[in-house]
Amino acid sequence: MLAAGGEFAYIDWLRRQTPADPRVLIGPGDDTAAVRWPGGGTCLVTTDMLLEGSCFRLAEAGARRVGRKAMAVNLSDIAAMAGRPIAAVVSVGLPRQAGRALAEELYLGLRDVADQFDTALVGGDTNSWDGPLVVAVTVLGEPTGRGPVRRGGAQPGDWLLVTGGLGGSIRGKHLDFTPRVREAQQLHALVELHAMIDISDGLARDLHHICVESGCGAVLEAEAIPIAAAVGQLANGRSPLDHALSDGEDFELVFAVSPTDGQRLLATQPVPGIQLTRIGECVAEGFWLEQGGQRRPLTPAGYEHPLA
Repeated sequence: MLAAGGEFAYIDWLRRQTPADPRVLIGPGDDTAAVRWPGGGTCLVTTDMLLEGSCFRLAEAGARRVGRKAMAVNLSDIAAMAGRPIAAVVSVGLPRQAGRALAEELYLGLRDVADQFDTALVGGDTNSWDGPLVVAVTVLGEPTGRGPVRRGGAQPGDWLLVTGGLGGSIRGKHLDFTPRVREAQQLHALVELHAMIDISDGLARDLHHICVESGCGAVLEAEAIPIAAAVGQLANGRSPLDHALSDGEDFELVFAVSPTDGQRLLATQPVPGIQLTRIGECVAEGFWLEQGGQRRPLTPAGYEHPLA
């Protein structure tokens, strides 16, 4: 169960308080919002804040890698909707004693990823204070192909596929990953994606979001889940499978498709640079892990910001 006072309980409360608006096509609760512009067109909007001491350790990562991650996590949300990023604004709270060099390295890291995905960095806000580094990025994008792919839309019988190995991101991937923007667009053009999410809080937790929004359940097949090589570098008593299920910050995509489309994707592996893997299927109800021929309830473990 999710913590009663945690981040997701707060998000649920916010959704209940937020009135409907005809201009808002997708409101709180998905990877991005979608807003209808006057005169036509749809804008995807996402924002993420990174806090020193929680999301990164500046002394270990360096400002350039922090800037890179700050941009990449937002582009990963655009990828989860199979969208195209257009522009970004950035607000930073700089430690007062850090100096100009940190600010410049941070900017260069932001640009490293923004430029890679043709995303214009159009402005923002800069402040200094006596606290640690804070970076907040907002990305604006547009839908592609069949429109935004939401968390809701998975159906019993759908296959669940993932775009890469999971677990062990703390060994460096959490800072240096490449968001699956192009891969998501290619998948979107090839098949009908019923639902999709990027894995930021852990496979089990993020897949559970899809199930809740879709009104269905899921069974994960333990032996099929691809485990990243970095998991082998961890020695903390947890099993490789546990790492793959709940580590978070893998920023791979997990998505639901029809069995026919799933078979075609697995047979052809049509997207360069990734290995698609079937990890389970959607069912009518329940959240399960099947291992060694036995099925047991799966707790949607993963990362959640605690709220008192």
